[in-house]
Amino acid sequence: MAVPERGEEELTGGGVNRVVRVGGTVRRPARRWTPAVHALLDHLAEVGFGGAPRAYGCDGEGREVLDFVPGEVPDYPLPAYVMTDEALAGAGVLLRGYHDATVGFAPPEAAEWYFPPRAPAEVVCHGDVAPYNCVFREGRPVAFIDFDTAHPGPRVWDVAYAAYRFVPLHDPGRDESAPGVEEQARRLRVFAGAYRLGVEDGQALTRTARARLGHLVAHMRAEAAAGHAAFAAHVAEGHDLLYLTDSAHIARHEAVFLAALSPEGRGGGAGMSAG
Repeated sequence: MAVPERGEEELTGGGVNRVVRVGGTVRRPARRWTPAVHALLDHLAEVGFGGAPRAYGCDGEGREVLDFVPGEVPDYPLPAYVMTDEALAGAGVLLRGYHDATVGFAPPEAAEWYFPPRAPAEVVCHGDVAPYNCVFREGRPVAFIDFDTAHPGPRVWDVAYAAYRFVPLHDPGRDESAPGVEEQARRLRVFAGAYRLGVEDGQALTRTARARLGHLVAHMRAEAAAGHAAFAAHVAEGHDLLYLTDSAHIARHEAVFLAALSPEGRGGGAGMSAG
């Protein structure tokens, strides 16, 4: 058995992977998609995007080595600083900056990703944009972490899930901390405006969020059935049913959310092109 390096500190909140800190670096299990992710992180560094960790290959135990990004990474229930309009808009700006930085990225030949690429491959989606994968400093989001699920895809595929997590678009009936529907709509408008989401993508956001949640449930159940312990625990705890409850909530109130995302709802000029 490999002997842990000196000063190795296990980090909480990994969920699926065991993550440790060694000095100014983080060590995580390397997977088949790690080379593609590291090429992406190298590209982000080359184009000057500072909202992601640097990658440094693998250590002697075969673990990937990444920058430790200092700050706070929130968990549920979300702390108050995550729920401010400033944090919400900051997450939208950060996601837009990340997406724009991936335009022009050429993946390595025969690149493997955790999830298959989705058409149209406008950007490289992070794949799990959420408060628990976002580093905050002084209440402001400064970086995304955990790029394992990155894969080429349309902007709205990432934006819709980020909105689900940051607004959040949870069913208030199952999550007492979630805002009411009208407040969710207002916050959704703030997030979309900060991202500068295009009108067409805005009108696709609710159905994309539901498709994204359906994809997550199917993936979770498949991994659990294949014997993946972490996903099996999530299913046993009923996480899949929570996502389906939230998807039904989004469907019930789709008209309210779409109205908030319309050019009129965003004040006419907020629906800038995301191209």
